[in-house]
Amino acid sequence: MIDKPIVPVKIAILTVSDTRTEANDTSGDALVERLLSTGHKLIERTIVADDLYQLRAVVSRWIADKEVDVIISTGGTGLTGRDITPEAIQLLFDKEIEGVGELFRQVSYEEIGTSTIASRCIGGVANGTFIFCLPGSTGACKTGWDKVIAPQLDCNTRPCNIVALMPRLLEK
Repeated sequence: MIDKPIVPVKIAILTVSDTRTEANDTSGDALVERLLSTGHKLIERTIVADDLYQLRAVVSRWIADKEVDVIISTGGTGLTGRDITPEAIQLLFDKEIEGVGELFRQVSYEEIGTSTIASRCIGGVANGTFIFCLPGSTGACKTGWDKVIAPQLDCNTRPCNIVALMPRLLEK
């Protein structure tokens, strides 16, 4: 079977951190480099503090923006009191994609062993926009992109991929 040309997906990147800046956001840099190198489009990139309402405001704006197909966040998925990304974002999902966290922890286990239990990586869909919340470490972002997200954003992934579902997400 001949591969189809890549379908460029429009992606927004969000770093959730009280300490990261544009100068030291290596996780956001890794995601941007990977998405651009695979032919996708960066629509916007921002950094927001670990604040429930600021986080929801940014993600809600992107969910409502027809120019954003996918939102990928990095950070805030751990177990400390400041790690609130899942609590902030899960509420916005129309549907949760349980397999995102399950698969991330499975492939992450191969790299970091049982330390992966501290990851609360999640995925879902809201208003036709896919949302992936990855841990804040650069290694976790590379793993999440390379082994979970990128294959599903490739229209040639068989037997199915989320790119093929995008036109049908808002069907009633």
